[in-house]
Amino acid sequence: MITRRFALLLALGLPLPALLPGPWLLTAAVLGLAVVAATLDVLVAAPLTGVTLRRSGEATVWLGETTTMALTVGNAARRPLWLRLRDRWVPSAGADNTEHRFNLLPGEEQELTTTLTPTRHGDRRAVRVTLRSYGPLGLAYRQRRQKWNEAVTPESTLRVLPRFPSRRLLPEKLAKLRIFDGAVVTRGRGQGTEFDVLREYVIGDDVRSIDWRASARTHDVVVRTWRPERDRRVICVLDTGRTSAARIGDEPRLDAAIDAALLLAVLAAKADDRVDLLALDTAVRAKVEGGGHRTKLPRLISSMAALEPALVETDFGLAAGDLLRRDHKRSLVVIFTALDAAPIVEGLLPMLSRLTTRHRVVLASVRDPETAQLAELPPEGATATDVHVAAAAELALAERGRVRALLEQQGVLVVDELRENFASKVADVYLMLKAAGRL
Repeated sequence: MITRRFALLLALGLPLPALLPGPWLLTAAVLGLAVVAATLDVLVAAPLTGVTLRRSGEATVWLGETTTMALTVGNAARRPLWLRLRDRWVPSAGADNTEHRFNLLPGEEQELTTTLTPTRHGDRRAVRVTLRSYGPLGLAYRQRRQKWNEAVTPESTLRVLPRFPSRRLLPEKLAKLRIFDGAVVTRGRGQGTEFDVLREYVIGDDVRSIDWRASARTHDVVVRTWRPERDRRVICVLDTGRTSAARIGDEPRLDAAIDAALLLAVLAAKADDRVDLLALDTAVRAKVEGGGHRTKLPRLISSMAALEPALVETDFGLAAGDLLRRDHKRSLVVIFTALDAAPIVEGLLPMLSRLTTRHRVVLASVRDPETAQLAELPPEGATATDVHVAAAAELALAERGRVRALLEQQGVLVVDELRENFASKVADVYLMLKAAGRL
């Protein structure tokens, strides 16, 4: 294949024979020389069969952060290579510095880096690597496109973990957890507590906590202390149906739910509780259960990274069936979905009576601030359109309130907050239930 240099030289050389006698013969001679030069150049260009490609670099990165992927190019042939390489990724990978020009001597390797700043979470794949081997004159080249197959080269896939802005709230929530943990130990035995340790009696302790058998053995007065129950189960149910695709601000509702679920999962793991994940719409998209605390959180984060909203109606019967098939141990079930009438009343509400009998259910929904803004009429010069829009927004808010009242009548705790406070409120509900022994 010819290069731009060949086309430019040809464009500059063809007008010259027109100024000389016998222009057609000279023009044909110039064209013939150009074709011969390009043919010789492409023959001299080293073949690409001896090029080896190998990837390395970070396999995961948090959304909003920047990473680099290294591509090592080797020359296994006996001839030097004048190469131009293009490393193409999907647009959402945010690839920069994707084109490289370099020379490779026989047996030499060179590492090229591509900077990636992803704009979406999930798996961001390398599309292909395009290689061009140029001749010494730069008039023609050989080309090969190397497609990356995930099954063969999994390192060419970058997993982008979801944004986790509520991570900054962890110190505050963990401090609250430690505070009420200590308060429960001081208060003594109660609902939601379990035996901790024996210690010496001090003035002010409840005499009902004295363990007389242990006191007789040690010849000293000792009391039993209690702590909040460990090993409780928290199940995060993520709705990935059509309502999760609605944008709240500049991100889908699903991203806000993932952020809140991550904060809840980390907090529950620090409290020695077990966290499971169930994400679904018309089918189960992700399911994480079992395993230890050290492996559970990475599995949860990795599973959430691959979730995308689907434009289908969520089958809450599928979620209820999965939750009811589990063992009979009472769990905290947090359902992250939209507080919309149609999917709640027709899909979730018929299942709630059985769910609330078996588990403690919390429904968490992100409130759209634009609805409340549309319900307000402009202070001056309101048109008929403004009035109709405000009336529709008021109707939507009233319907949302009725749905919330129906859920609370069924014994469901409802979290309905703006995006800024959503994750914090979900975590506070968990802490409140744990402190009260109601998990």
